[in-house]
Amino acid sequence: MTTQQSEAAPEEPSIDLGKKPEEFEQRPQREIRLVMVGLVITMLLAMLDNLIVGTAMPRIVGELNGAEHMSWVVTAYTLATAASTPIWGKIGDLYGRKGSFLVSIAIFLLGSALSGLSQSMTQLIAFRAVQGLGAGGLMVGVMSIMGALVPPRERGKYQGLFAGVMALATVGGPLIGGFITDHLSWRWTFYVNLPLGAVALAFVVVVLKLPKVRSNAKIDYLGSLLLTVGIVSLVLITTWGGHEYAWGSKQILGLAALGVASLIGFCYVEQRVAEPVIPLGLFRNLNFTMVSIIGFIVGFAMFGAVTFLPTYQQIVQGASATNSGLLLMPMMFGMLVISLVVGQAITKTGKYRIYPIIGTVVMAGGTLLLSTLSVDTKSFTSSCYMVVLGAGMGFLMQVTMLVAQNSVELKDMGVASSSATLFRTIGGSFGVALFGTLYINQVNDSIKKLPPEVLAHMKQGGGGEGMSAMNPATLQHLPANVLDAYRHGIANGMHTVFLWATVICVVAVVAALFIREVALRGGPAAAEAKADAALEGAV
Repeated sequence: MTTQQSEAAPEEPSIDLGKKPEEFEQRPQREIRLVMVGLVITMLLAMLDNLIVGTAMPRIVGELNGAEHMSWVVTAYTLATAASTPIWGKIGDLYGRKGSFLVSIAIFLLGSALSGLSQSMTQLIAFRAVQGLGAGGLMVGVMSIMGALVPPRERGKYQGLFAGVMALATVGGPLIGGFITDHLSWRWTFYVNLPLGAVALAFVVVVLKLPKVRSNAKIDYLGSLLLTVGIVSLVLITTWGGHEYAWGSKQILGLAALGVASLIGFCYVEQRVAEPVIPLGLFRNLNFTMVSIIGFIVGFAMFGAVTFLPTYQQIVQGASATNSGLLLMPMMFGMLVISLVVGQAITKTGKYRIYPIIGTVVMAGGTLLLSTLSVDTKSFTSSCYMVVLGAGMGFLMQVTMLVAQNSVELKDMGVASSSATLFRTIGGSFGVALFGTLYINQVNDSIKKLPPEVLAHMKQGGGGEGMSAMNPATLQHLPANVLDAYRHGIANGMHTVFLWATVICVVAVVAALFIREVALRGGPAAAEAKADAALEGAV
């Protein structure tokens, strides 16, 4: 299937893709720490981008005169990222993770520079797609390189660090974006990626030493095309459904048919090619399948919370929109602390099965608590509920990636990392779309109960009708009964969203119960097994 050419430098030996290495090469801690600096900066790039750009969006559309195409600035990036994620993973497995990682960073930086230079919305949308193509390889590259450098037994302590980066990006992104937009220019929301990316490139080029992989295998172009069409169709359905087009419209139904047909065709092709983009045989591993399901649900719950909680806190609880990034700090704090503790515990004990079980139960408890939010809930109380949800995610965010990587051979590390990332991304897209529909319907139902003369007054005042009138800056000018209806509608919407999220989280609890404890490679158990095998061979 594959052959190997020995063209590598001595410090970067070649590897045979046909072998199944059970042990990881021991790396000096100094080398690992230096590489981690580059990986952390790269992950920060991937996490910060959309959060920073979102804050600058009003200024962008005002200068480029393209409010009607505003959603496509985000959609183009999301589509390109989701579609390219599994392909980057496979390219890294076949041709080398270091090279593919460097190329993805370069493409991301090129897209960032071009986006900052955009003179029209059309140009910006096109360059954001270029940026998204590179972004698809950033997170996959970070996780697969760490998976190749650090044995699973030792990986927990480093994954806690990445959870901290996620929390920092989520809280700091909107604040940084607001500062850049107010004091510099919206173009610097893209240019800021360039110095960070240059530092990341320097660390990876100089410090990272990985075996060079040369393969004669061909990329599965047909499978990649079918998977891309399927993913793009699903993302467009969740992006447009209930907003741009009705769920029962011919556009949404047509996309659904195209997506289903493409994914069925993808499964057919993957069973018949030598090097599938996502080997379907991976799903015969029970642990891999279960953590894929859990990852999908984590994305479902996390993106739903991040999307709807700030609106509740600003409009119902009266929090400042300027500090919207800080509103999610309790959830991120819970996630960060638990991730660090769990990472250290896994490194020390080598045991992990209990954490997905605890995490899914705590996450379900957090969503259930958030479903009780009302117009009278105090900020301290809602913050405590968010800490519970964040703690549940802390048990899961990095453990799911760890189990996925430990379930495959080293040669499939990129595919495992990209698959775990892809399921979480698709889950988040579904969560925002489906929860958004439930949320909007609840708020609009509350507004429709207002007297007809009040609704007419809202339209005449330029406030619009339903969700279109929900601008925190204009709410203070609305009559008291209208404002009260908004607040009750939002509270009802939060109740519906998080109640359904609880039901979804119960599915994750069931999936977690099926995870089996498999020894993590690189720990004492693995070393003992290796010694026993050597002893038996000697006898």
